[in-house]
Amino acid sequence: MAAIEPRIVKGYAATKPGLEVEPFQYQARPLGLEDVEIAISHCGICGSDLHTISGGWGGANYPVIPGHEIIGTITSIGSDVKHLKVGDRVGVGAMVFSCLEKDTCKECSTDKESYCKKSVFTYNGKYADGQPSYGGYAEYVRVSGHYAFKIPEVIPSDVAAPLLCAGVTVYTPLKAHVKPGQRVGVVGIGGLGHLGLQFIRALGAEPVAFSQSPNKEQAARELGAVDFINLSNPDDLARAQRSVDVLLVTADAKNQKYDTYMSTIAIGGTLIMVGVPDDNMVFRPFSLVAGGISVVGSLIGGIKDTVDMLALAAEKNVRPVIQKLPMSEANQGIKMVDEGRVRYRVVLEN
Repeated sequence: MAAIEPRIVKGYAATKPGLEVEPFQYQARPLGLEDVEIAISHCGICGSDLHTISGGWGGANYPVIPGHEIIGTITSIGSDVKHLKVGDRVGVGAMVFSCLEKDTCKECSTDKESYCKKSVFTYNGKYADGQPSYGGYAEYVRVSGHYAFKIPEVIPSDVAAPLLCAGVTVYTPLKAHVKPGQRVGVVGIGGLGHLGLQFIRALGAEPVAFSQSPNKEQAARELGAVDFINLSNPDDLARAQRSVDVLLVTADAKNQKYDTYMSTIAIGGTLIMVGVPDDNMVFRPFSLVAGGISVVGSLIGGIKDTVDMLALAAEKNVRPVIQKLPMSEANQGIKMVDEGRVRYRVVLEN
């Protein structure tokens, strides 16, 4: 075990509601027996970062250092960490702790750690001792070793970062609800959706892209889509009726057209929600009942989901499409994401 010293961590935090971060430093929490310290090399910018620091989702406890698509190298480990060592390249996603009490926690005993009542999110969370959790727009982070995942050698660090949130967020419900050979639609060909298309293909199903932007068709097909539905085109919508077995909604803008989405799902099919807009989900109950449609939500993914996702991404060449910026230009990256000028994820680099 490497020497563990007090650590002042420098990073970038939102100190009030808005879409800007500023230099900020904090005293790292003591490294626990099961914890690891990671020197951060890369961190992706997720849409969740913007929803949180802007106050759109509510409940932000400022100052907030965002970032939960973290890649880096372990610099210190607690004495109870046996599966990792100093120098390992690892990734951290949207969680840094759960109880892992298999005998008493239904969620942790069924590989659904993201729903554990004692879970701590990577940022804007709070540990049992009251200390806040801070994310990856920083030099270092300390987390439970159970939530630091070895990155397959074939995946570069910058490209790996978005897999830790965007990747596992789409992989987990797709793995649970998609069968090989099914037609699976993806609404929103952006940071989540472009990975959704790739994972659908990797799971042996047929991806269909749904978008308001007809200019995304070529890129969607290059990502594996077998068909493209322009949601603004009545003819496309007509031929899309009851055409997909599963529909993954990744879009997070307000005023989503859920009735329209449900009309494209085959009888008895499934609508999966992973995009989380700031407004309420509104649809006619008849749209749900008439199609015998199931609506399910999915929150990130558990430990096993993350390990399996990384292995599949390595095997099937699932790779995020990224644009890199220095960590010091985090505000520029946030602005790019907010304005929809990214193809498809921004990754910050120390």
